[in-house]
Amino acid sequence: MHKNLLKLLFPTLCYGCKDLLLNNEKIICSSCIHDLPLTHHHLLNTNDTMNKFYGIVDLEFAYSMLYFHKEGIVQNLIHQLKYKGKQEIGTYLGLNYALLLKGLKEKHKIDTIIPVPLHPKRLKERTYNQVETFCMALSKELDIPYNNNLLFKNEYSKTQTKKNKFERQVRNKNLFEVRNGSEFKGKHFLLIDDVITTGATLESCAKALLKIPKAKVSVITIAYTQS
Repeated sequence: MHKNLLKLLFPTLCYGCKDLLLNNEKIICSSCIHDLPLTHHHLLNTNDTMNKFYGIVDLEFAYSMLYFHKEGIVQNLIHQLKYKGKQEIGTYLGLNYALLLKGLKEKHKIDTIIPVPLHPKRLKERTYNQVETFCMALSKELDIPYNNNLLFKNEYSKTQTKKNKFERQVRNKNLFEVRNGSEFKGKHFLLIDDVITTGATLESCAKALLKIPKAKVSVITIAYTQS
């Protein structure tokens, strides 16, 4: 009775299209689930995400879960996750992507999941890292340890959404470093971010991790921006 009254007064909306969710729906509606633009990068030998880094940084593999289009479902989900504190979206997407990635740990012998870090000042402003729940869901379902302390950002920078690739590459150079890297010699890191546009931030993070002797790096993002 009380639950029904609360739903009437405060209806639960789909984070993808903002329509009302039915009783058996969570986070996003059935229609949005059907329309999610999955990339299927994990099934391809070469893909758009991997091509971003070709000849720039040596990765074991690189996948994105979804394609990002302006005014689309994925943009709505990322916006709610990144700026509105709806961290349950990251958990939902991570759990669902893990279903497609079963066997990933054994196939690629991944040791640790690493999120792209926020500078402490940015983290204090936002109060959370938008990729954390996505990472933790993958960590739990794929049985891969999660480490959010190894990689850190050493300089505060403003948002990069309007910068071009050259500007981002210059800005991101040496912005990321590792703590106690010698303890992780020979490890395979799975680096996670929310959206890949130019790839400059991930490139900088990967290069920092690859300074660890005999380290390997792979990349997964929630979304890939299609121009």
